[in-house]
Amino acid sequence: MGNSIVQRNNVKVLGNGSQTIIFAHGFGSDQTAWRPQVASFSSDFRIVLFDHVGAGKSDFSAYSPRRYSSLYSYAEDLLDLCAELKLTKTILVGHSVSGMVSLLAALVEPDCFSQLFFIDASPRYLNDAGYYGGFEQSDLDALYESMSSNYYAWASGFAPIAMATQDRPELAREFANTLTAIRPDIAQAVAKMIFQSDHRAELPRLTVPTVILQASDDIAVPPEVGQYMADKIPSSKLLNIDAKGHLPHISAPDVVTSAIASCLVA
Repeated sequence: MGNSIVQRNNVKVLGNGSQTIIFAHGFGSDQTAWRPQVASFSSDFRIVLFDHVGAGKSDFSAYSPRRYSSLYSYAEDLLDLCAELKLTKTILVGHSVSGMVSLLAALVEPDCFSQLFFIDASPRYLNDAGYYGGFEQSDLDALYESMSSNYYAWASGFAPIAMATQDRPELAREFANTLTAIRPDIAQAVAKMIFQSDHRAELPRLTVPTVILQASDDIAVPPEVGQYMADKIPSSKLLNIDAKGHLPHISAPDVVTSAIASCLVA
């Protein structure tokens, strides 16, 4: 394996099986978020984990705001990883922003993937005529403002709202820890790039079969967004799962794991 990619994205390969599952984390998170899913799937599947540049134990020196000014660069990284590990026909499970990253990668190299899973993903966060994304521009401007005025205070306030598990504060703390591990300048640039992105036009071009897992009470992704993607992606199905918040793979791991297992195409 080319050291550059392995180090850049802190790539880990584990598990047994002829079929490979790539788990791709969302904003503010890292590959450790997938611990419960790895435990469930590693006996039957080969598992590939990585950290997006700027997150987790990735090589922070590989990050530049210019290079990562759109999701296409993250999609390129994902395709680099597939090329390096000679992966084809993989199952990709993408949380949040990694849903759209995998969509863009699959448009370029559809043979890399046999199936995509989107967990609380969104093609556009801003409301638009005839489209409900959940946010007005003023909401997002306020978010960027509070991130820039005191990033650590913002992270500790945002984590419990995103996790939506008031009865288990340790989960919000875990998310706050991975959020605050990101350099504040990188977190702000990446958040802005994600929240201002619009990939609705790409949805109908996706040919890889896709399963959309949608939790309830998600601060970032309202249920309308899951339905919208299911309507636009030709070979897709929507599962509204019995889980709350934006990180259901952490807050309701068994629900997410069994939803994935039930939809896997042999």
